[in-house]
Amino acid sequence: MTDNVSLVSGVALRYASALLDLAEDEGLTADVERDLTAFEGMLAESGDLVRLVKSPAFSAEEQLAALTALLDKSGISGLAANFVKLAARNRRLFVLPDMIKAFRAQLAEKRGEATAEVVSAKALSDEHVAALKEALSASTGKSVNIAAKVDPALIGGLVVKVGSRMIDTSLRTKLNSLKFAMKEVG
Repeated sequence: MTDNVSLVSGVALRYASALLDLAEDEGLTADVERDLTAFEGMLAESGDLVRLVKSPAFSAEEQLAALTALLDKSGISGLAANFVKLAARNRRLFVLPDMIKAFRAQLAEKRGEATAEVVSAKALSDEHVAALKEALSASTGKSVNIAAKVDPALIGGLVVKVGSRMIDTSLRTKLNSLKFAMKEVG
């Protein structure tokens, strides 16, 4: 399993690096980022598209034909469209979501930005998001974007992940730690 994960992440990083280099050379980073974000949105909305991308049951030709029609209809063209088609031709579509994440991460790194994944029990107010952004920016020395999610199972508190660092102040984790400590004593 670990070998498969490292293989996928290695492929994703190589493709993302190549795409970023091409986009920078042609001055199209903003266009490529916009188009990949649009494609990612389509993936999030369509189970059929996810099946097309992830399933080995479709041939490369079938995937390419379907994606070409979809990309044309959605207005995604140029470098981003060619990138998606190349992934289809090379039978790497199943890695495409990871490629998009890797592209976005590399682009953010070049811009001196970081993305913080924040999970909370309830939706954060604008004031909380601003305060969190400020604290994380001071801590990382980078401009931080917040990707907030809600998970009621946390009960309270936050789980914040920036890069490889994670801070878990959730009530769920504290209760689990207490439960574990009580099992050791009793």
